[in-house]
Amino acid sequence: MRKITTVADMRTAVSALRTEGKSIALVPTQGALHAGQEALIKAAVQRADVVIVSIFVNPLQFGPNEVIANYPRSFDADLALCEKCGAHLVFAPAAEEIYPRGFSSYVTEEGPARTLCGISRPTHFRGVTTVMAKLLNLVQPNWAYFGQKSVQRAAVVRKMAADLHFAVEIVVVPTAREADGLAAGVRNREFTPSQRKDAVSLHAALVRAKAMSDQGVRSPDRIIAEATHVLSQSRRVRVIYVAIVDHVTMEPMRDVVPGRSLLAIAVWVDEIRLIDNVVL
Repeated sequence: MRKITTVADMRTAVSALRTEGKSIALVPTQGALHAGQEALIKAAVQRADVVIVSIFVNPLQFGPNEVIANYPRSFDADLALCEKCGAHLVFAPAAEEIYPRGFSSYVTEEGPARTLCGISRPTHFRGVTTVMAKLLNLVQPNWAYFGQKSVQRAAVVRKMAADLHFAVEIVVVPTAREADGLAAGVRNREFTPSQRKDAVSLHAALVRAKAMSDQGVRSPDRIIAEATHVLSQSRRVRVIYVAIVDHVTMEPMRDVVPGRSLLAIAVWVDEIRLIDNVVL
């Protein structure tokens, strides 16, 4: 496995791969890798000749009240995980390599990015689309891999890629979950036992919502109310949103359509923000 830290070296490597006719998969990450990204890398390895994992804590994704210095970092462990999973290249640039002095070009998406986290984190998706446009242009992957937990991010990048004619397929991999149902995430390791117990209420709310849908309930209001009730039983949980949206457009739905409707949840557990979702 090779580590690359500059744009120039990445361009050279990609040019050689393309000359050789290799197919490429990109797994974009911010590091502090966990079981969720491990699943993405393994899925990518099954499909592509070459898997490139980007490790870059993107400053544009952090809002004014979010401290980038507090984001967990475990670079040596990340490299070991990438190698274990079969990744071929790791692209780990410094911030000034991606956003050099005088950088002033940004990409915005105004469809799927408007709802859910686009409301509660209004600058977040501009950061996502800007860095992903740069990565897609640089790596020129056949496929880019995202986890189901971050399905809105995948939807936003898919729409941006289609609108700007990037020749890439966005692949969404099922959410990796821990034994108690909590979705794998970078912040899970920070929970105290009592916080962890409350955090698991997200999965309980999703399970309850899915059961109602499976039983034929088609009213978003009823399902949202029940999911919110489940969350309210945990005293550390503060709801940011509970919504039923189209899983492609992220727009609210008036009726539950099986296979198309997504129940999405975002909460605070004390000072830790969590998201999760389920297709109904």
